[in-house]
Amino acid sequence: MAASFDADRPVDQLVREFPELVRFLINHNLPCVVCGEPFWGTLRELAHQKGWSDQQVEQLVEEFVNRH
Repeated sequence: MAASFDADRPVDQLVREFPELVRFLINHNLPCVVCGEPFWGTLRELAHQKGWSDQQVEQLVEEFVNRH
């Protein structure tokens, strides 16, 4: 899974491939679905909109990959 899970992939693709990601991101204060539609952009872009640094994004990706 680590090779296919990447912060620079669109959120809608990640959510289709990893449905458990929705709850994981909500638990990290990064809601990625609004009105039933995934965020249009990459996971990195979503995190940047919430003030996250690239280092924090990479830590989030690592945590998700290690849990799954």
